[in-house]
Amino acid sequence: MFYKKIFIISSKSKNRRLPPSLPSRPIIGHLHLFKKPLHRTLTNLSSIHGPVLYLQFGSRPVLLVSSPDIANEIFTTHDITFANRPKFPSAKHTSNNYTTFVSSSYGPNWRNLRRIATIEVLSSHRLLCSSDIRSDEIRCLARFLFGKSAKNESFTKVDVRLMLFEVVLNVILRMLAGKRYYGENAEDSNNAKRFKEMVEEVTALGGASNLQDFLPILRLFDFGGVQKRAAKLAATRIELSQRLIEEHRQRGSSEGSHKKTMIADLLELQRSEPEVYTDTVIRSLCLSILQAGTDTSANTMEWIMSLLLNNPQVMHKARDEIEKTVGLDRLIEESDLPNLPYLHCVINETLRLYPVVPLLVPHESSKDCLVGGYSIPGGTMLFVNVYAMQRDPNIWDEPTKFKPERFEGGKAEGKWMLPFGMGRRGCPGEGLAKKVMGLTIGTLVQCFEWERVGVEEVDMAEGSGITMPRAVRLEAMYRPRPKMIPVLQKL
Repeated sequence: MFYKKIFIISSKSKNRRLPPSLPSRPIIGHLHLFKKPLHRTLTNLSSIHGPVLYLQFGSRPVLLVSSPDIANEIFTTHDITFANRPKFPSAKHTSNNYTTFVSSSYGPNWRNLRRIATIEVLSSHRLLCSSDIRSDEIRCLARFLFGKSAKNESFTKVDVRLMLFEVVLNVILRMLAGKRYYGENAEDSNNAKRFKEMVEEVTALGGASNLQDFLPILRLFDFGGVQKRAAKLAATRIELSQRLIEEHRQRGSSEGSHKKTMIADLLELQRSEPEVYTDTVIRSLCLSILQAGTDTSANTMEWIMSLLLNNPQVMHKARDEIEKTVGLDRLIEESDLPNLPYLHCVINETLRLYPVVPLLVPHESSKDCLVGGYSIPGGTMLFVNVYAMQRDPNIWDEPTKFKPERFEGGKAEGKWMLPFGMGRRGCPGEGLAKKVMGLTIGTLVQCFEWERVGVEEVDMAEGSGITMPRAVRLEAMYRPRPKMIPVLQKL
């Protein structure tokens, strides 16, 4: 059956003007090029062979795009055609048979989830209602760091990756369920550990990095126990998310509107429209927000701190802006963020160099179409290499250099960036992510002095994974800024 499928694909392709390709090998196609990190491998291929390539990953045809013009065409003219998701066998269990918000292909189920996410969960109004949660969590972080430090005497080492992951997970869980699992008044250290492991495991299994997804014969042997791990993880995800729902049901609405959470809001809607707001839908949305919002935001902030440690002049400039705008008698607040343009430049430049998902979440074409004059068969998986485009020397001056000033005063206007995707499948959590990142990084820069652990620059090697983590987790030295100690003492 597998060979028959390959033969049919090859036969249909003979009379089409497919994009340029490379010599492939029998059965595996171009999988011998599958080196990690994948985004760098594919960037190198595009730099040699062109910005539009047609590859074969085992049984799956793949369109690799590293051209802003072609990507723009895909996400505008052909947006619906490429609105599907490839069904990776490794993700079947963790995606509840491909019905979650991220994994679901274009259709009634996805449209319903998208509507609920954008209107009921992540709209500007909803985010405004939850701003106190984010502010409180960032203040808890500042209080924790201040209490752990040796005050103003010497620098203290901190695991930056762990610190950022915990604060983001607390923010998301409090918005979803009103619970915090780390730091002061943490409710359940065992569940905290399970949530953390769950997020990390889904990231490790996700994306397009499992050979079993491309070579069906490997599924018979389940090398690495991928299917077994995925099934166990799926059960854990359902158990933990359903427990949060049941806890809300038991509490009811007796706590008052000031303690409303996303789950409480969705359960209230469930009472009037039970066929729309099912437990399955609520679980799917909660898990999607928890997974996508936690790992991506923590990763990006870890890259920001790494870049600031290697470029102290940028950190000083951002701190000066905060002092000028906010002053020294209070902490930065979410309402201050629109008045801190340089801080946004720092975030944007980091997203340019280290995009949230360097190849975006893979898309798949639902039918044959013409893209850039090339014939693209239905069922073709799409990789959009934003990592390559955002480092393209034809678009960006000194593309590998960290230079936030390139975004000042609209200088980068018209230059193509797509760290959160585009079109129907663009990330609806972009607004939340930028608020969390701006407030967290702003507070860390405002309140503390930061130094590298050693004299050498921070290693900026990229690890493997759909969200491009650092190869080595970041540790740094910090101490409270003398000017901010009176404010920190009042927290």
